[in-house]
Amino acid sequence: MNVQSIIAHKGDAVATIPQTATLDEATSMLSRRRIGALVVSGDGRAINGIISERDIVRQVASGGLAALTASVGSAMSTDVITCSAGDGVDRLMELMTDQRIRHLPVVDDAGHLAGIVSIGDVVKARLAELELENRALADYIAGH
Repeated sequence: MNVQSIIAHKGDAVATIPQTATLDEATSMLSRRRIGALVVSGDGRAINGIISERDIVRQVASGGLAALTASVGSAMSTDVITCSAGDGVDRLMELMTDQRIRHLPVVDDAGHLAGIVSIGDVVKARLAELELENRALADYIAGH
């Protein structure tokens, strides 16, 4: 299974937020959408950064609740690790584990935002792969 099949199943919608939004606006959007990260983008295509719950917690821990008035641009991660449609689940698991991240924006051949994959999506895809393999083995052993 690869990113393309995950996106085909879950959809390519990505929650984005501009750099000028406040961290308070970001927390509201994260809560309302029940997600863990927002891609920072002014136009929904270019990736300027990513802001996660973890980034916001760090800001509040160091600056108190007043930090929520700061801009998303001041707290976002700018070294965004991305993936492409052809990347396999094993590659995603490796990236997420090695980089200690839970969200990977998906980019198309032009480098534009084309979706996002979360650790939950990757785990679900891997479990589906394992289930399919188990069924195939069971059918083989049963002689079907």
